[in-house]
Amino acid sequence: MKPGVLVHVAESGDKLWTVRIGSPRLVSTDRLREFADIAEKYCGGHLRFTSRSNVEFLVSDPAQIEPLLADLKRRGHPVGGTGHGITSIVHTQGWVHCHTPATDASGIVKAVMDELYGHSSTRNCPRTLRIALACCINMCGAVHCSDIAILGIHRLPRT
Repeated sequence: MKPGVLVHVAESGDKLWTVRIGSPRLVSTDRLREFADIAEKYCGGHLRFTSRSNVEFLVSDPAQIEPLLADLKRRGHPVGGTGHGITSIVHTQGWVHCHTPATDASGIVKAVMDELYGHSSTRNCPRTLRIALACCINMCGAVHCSDIAILGIHRLPRT
């Protein structure tokens, strides 16, 4: 329908709308409670997390879409990541779960998304663009499945 808003139509003709927002990969319980409160208010309590760690609010009443979008904007949540735009960057959290990462994903991902943020809420790319970052050559971040890959590589210091 527009960036961040999708409509799904069943064979029966029933419709369900999803409103997608970007989300940090690591979320606090306060953030989860906020997402749950938003879902309770506009979506009958229904939301889901995508494989790229976005949040999709599942809206069964189309009259709730615009109020939900306004509330998300007021709260500063970026709506988008659908259609011909940039989706959230898939990345590993080497410093959280790995003993040997070559780099830390968080800072790099933040810097890249700060530059590309505007492209997630518009349709100005030739198609959906997927970016991924892996902290090392093990490629836990599935960089081999993305359009643009950022990969940390272990190297010896130069002498």
